Amino acid sequence: MFGNMISNMMVKPYQSPLFDDPAAYGLDYENVKFPAADGTTLRGWLINGGTDRVIIESHFGVQCNRGGWSPEGKGMIKPWKKDIRFLRQAKHFAENGYSFLMYDFRGHGESDLGPKPWVSWGPEEAKDVLGAVDFVSARPEFANASIGLLSICMGAGATTYAYGLDDGMTRRTKVKAMVAVQPLLYSCFIDALGMPKFLANQGAKVTRERLGFDLAGPNFIDHASSVNVPTLVVQNKNDPWTQMDMVRNYHDALTVEKELKMLDLEKSRFAAYDWVGTHPADVRTWFDRHMPGSVS
Repeated sequence: MFGNMISNMMVKPYQSPLFDDPAAYGLDYENVKFPAADGTTLRGWLINGGTDRVIIESHFGVQCNRGGWSPEGKGMIKPWKKDIRFLRQAKHFAENGYSFLMYDFRGHGESDLGPKPWVSWGPEEAKDVLGAVDFVSARPEFANASIGLLSICMGAGATTYAYGLDDGMTRRTKVKAMVAVQPLLYSCFIDALGMPKFLANQGAKVTRERLGFDLAGPNFIDHASSVNVPTLVVQNKNDPWTQMDMVRNYHDALTVEKELKMLDLEKSRFAAYDWVGTHPADVRTWFDRHMPGSVS
C-alpha cells in the first residue's frame, strides 16, 4: 500500500488539470498538436510574437502542465500558496518579438500518454522536447528562426537527456541557447525530502515495476557535456528540495559558454518557478544575447 502511494506521488500522470488560457492575456495564439519523437501526441499553445525567434518552454513534472502550477487540489499542505502562471513569461516574450511554444509533456495537461504510461522524470520526456523542436522547425513561418529552450526542472533534465540521444538535440541546429531552471535528479530530491529509507525503498520497488528501470539510476548530468549551446542555469540557493552540489555539478559538466545564476529567494523550490514569471526580462537577456534574429 505505502509503495503504491509513494510511487503515485512521483510518477502518476495527470495530477494537474490545465487551469489557464492565453486569451485571458490578450495573446495571439493557436491551439496546436504535434508528435513527440516516438509518435506520442502532444498538445499546447503557440503564442505568436514574431517569426525570427521562438522560445520552447518545457515545464516541470508531475503536478504541473503548460499553464503552470496551481495549489487547487494539492491537499492541505501546499508548497506554494498561489498560482504560478507561465503565461506571464509568454506574454513578456511575445511583447518583445519572440513567439513562444508552451506544450504539455506526455501524461500531463492535455497531451496523450506515452508507451510507458508513467512520468519518467526525463528519459521518456526527452522525446517530447525533440518533437517540440521538430514541430517549430517545420513551421513555414519559422523557416529562418532561431530557437531557444526554456527548460524548467524536469524540463531541464528531459532537455539534457535529449542532447545525449544519438539522433538528439545536437542535430537540431536551429537551437541557439538554453536556460535550465532548477535541474533536479530524482535521487537528490528523495534524499532532500528526508523520507524514511524503508518507505523510499517500497516506492522505488513499485516505480521500477511500472517504468522498467530505477528512477535513481538515469543521470542527466552524464549528458551535460553533449549540450552544444550557451546555457544559463538558474537556481534558488534556499531551495530545500535539492542539493546545491548537484546543481553545481550539472553546471560544471557543461562544456559550452555558461553561467550559474543563484537566486536568494524564500525557502521554497517553487519560489524560483514563480521568479521566472515575475522577472522574465532577466531570463530574456540570455536569449537576446545568444539568439540572432534569423539563422542561415
